[in-house]
Amino acid sequence: MKPKVLITRKIPENGIKMLREHFEVEVWEDEHEISREVLLEKVRDVDALVTMLSERIDAEVFDAAPRLKIVANYAVGYDNIDIEEATKRGVYITNTPDVLTNATADMAWVLLLATARRLIEADKFVRSGEWKKRGVAWHPLMFLGYDVYGRTIGIVGFGRIGQAIARRAKGFGMRILYNSRTRKPEVEKELGAEFMPLDELLKESDFVVLVVPLTKETYHMINEERLKLMKPTAILVNIARGKVVDTEALVKALREGWIAGAGLDVFEEEPYYHEELFSLDNVVLAPHIGSATYGAREGMAELVARNLIAFKNGEVPPTLVNREVLNVRKPGFE
Repeated sequence: MKPKVLITRKIPENGIKMLREHFEVEVWEDEHEISREVLLEKVRDVDALVTMLSERIDAEVFDAAPRLKIVANYAVGYDNIDIEEATKRGVYITNTPDVLTNATADMAWVLLLATARRLIEADKFVRSGEWKKRGVAWHPLMFLGYDVYGRTIGIVGFGRIGQAIARRAKGFGMRILYNSRTRKPEVEKELGAEFMPLDELLKESDFVVLVVPLTKETYHMINEERLKLMKPTAILVNIARGKVVDTEALVKALREGWIAGAGLDVFEEEPYYHEELFSLDNVVLAPHIGSATYGAREGMAELVARNLIAFKNGEVPPTLVNREVLNVRKPGFE
């Protein structure tokens, strides 16, 4: 009898197809996220779970799922999962790093460039007919933005994605600053990157890109005090987690001109609406689509499947997050 896996949202078919060869697969087909009540009911007879960032996986879920042995998070981040509780109970947790690195790094640059060059404002100007109505074909002061080439970029968080962003910055002839929990001398040498304390990085950078995980230490890391350290011509890009930035402080900074603009792919709550933030012209907004390319999402689906199949075969999953769980129980459903 095949072990049962519940997938809490429809993922690309390549991953589902791989899983059907080894598991009894149930997919939550609704576009909307599975409700807490339904999730707690459906996990009662599952051996494995494929989850999204929108599902909170904690003691209540583990209590409701006595057969659950592994949770494969369809994301790089895993702040939606109580890792300590999972490890204590012998539940393996995996994620999907690497396969979405380039897509997410590209998205950081999409936001950076679109904000710097006021692309969304210009697009609206053309689409609305305002350009035609204005009757001015070209003007030396129309939609002035900020130069990118040769400027200074500060990357906060220097893991795979942060380094990929830096490689792109090198192509733009930029001075590259970074901040992370640990220094990375080899990467510094490869990219000509400079390690800098966060506050100094904020003062020096023309563009600040956030790529840190959400932790107790990074919650509202970018607050009013730190936004005031930034240049009035600086642009903030957040592809990390929404709660890394204090939204109310950011609104104030954008409205009062402490910084020039912001590009956001993540928000404090998702889905999200903030009337004042969304009414500002100097912010570019996206609905958490950093990894939304066919290649990245199919790669994530394949990696989810490879993690679960390896576990089923008694092997350590390729991207196991909580390696301490190996001391609690061996991989496998037996």
